[in-house]
Amino acid sequence: MKKLKLIACLVLTLFILSPLHILADMAEGDMIITLGENLTEEQKNMLLSEMNAPENAQIITVSNEEEHKYLGNYIAKPRIGTRAISSSAITIGAPGSGLEVETKNIDWVTDEMYINALITAGVKDAKIYITAPITVSGTAALTGLIKAYEVSTDQIIPEDVKQAANEEMVETAELGESIGNENAAALIAKIKEEIAQNAPKTDADLRALIEQAANELGITLTEQEILSLIDLFNKLKDLNIDWSQVGEQINIAKDKITKFLESEEGQGFLESLKQFFASLIDAIKAFFSK
Repeated sequence: MKKLKLIACLVLTLFILSPLHILADMAEGDMIITLGENLTEEQKNMLLSEMNAPENAQIITVSNEEEHKYLGNYIAKPRIGTRAISSSAITIGAPGSGLEVETKNIDWVTDEMYINALITAGVKDAKIYITAPITVSGTAALTGLIKAYEVSTDQIIPEDVKQAANEEMVETAELGESIGNENAAALIAKIKEEIAQNAPKTDADLRALIEQAANELGITLTEQEILSLIDLFNKLKDLNIDWSQVGEQINIAKDKITKFLESEEGQGFLESLKQFFASLIDAIKAFFSK
């Protein structure tokens, strides 16, 4: 009887663990999907079609309970809501390819904020698409992405690092309401890049680093914003984060932007932007000359 119980336990253990090993054996180009638990069947099918999900795509469900677990300490409950809606697709990239993020129907968290927070969590080398059937804040998507990355790589991200990544995302989004989303994301990335190169030893060092980064970007911070950033980065410094990898992923992200702007497509974009403003100025001149 004991032997039968032992065999039954082993079989059950293999049954539980085997999906994780199947998921972990993923190659470049493979996709894993996260879907909000409260989507209707029609919404799920619509999002899967939008993501161009293959028939054999691995699907993970994200619950509202998980959203509150990782975001409840940093954001008001009404913003989290009572339903898990936002969903995502994570496609495994080639080693050294960095992170790419694209969003749809997400109105609070920007692409750059996701990239920053995912880099903090240790996520790398993936194409990520975040979407929802209706406009949502997008805070829940990070929970699903981290969960998907764990399963796809068979690497457990420590709970305190997950919490820190979520806190960073919320902190950046709230800072964006004051100084602008692009400025907030750029500032967080620059501070992380500086820490990766030369970690500050004291609060005074960290303050000086934050103020210098803000000055270089032409950003003015309030005293409260500086204190909040000192608190956030002190938490990050105390965690088991691979800062060399953080710096590397940020550099890859920056390099992609530079290469795009230097490319034929990027130059075309800049030229069209230039022409748009020239036309706008001509129109204004014409209006006032009447």
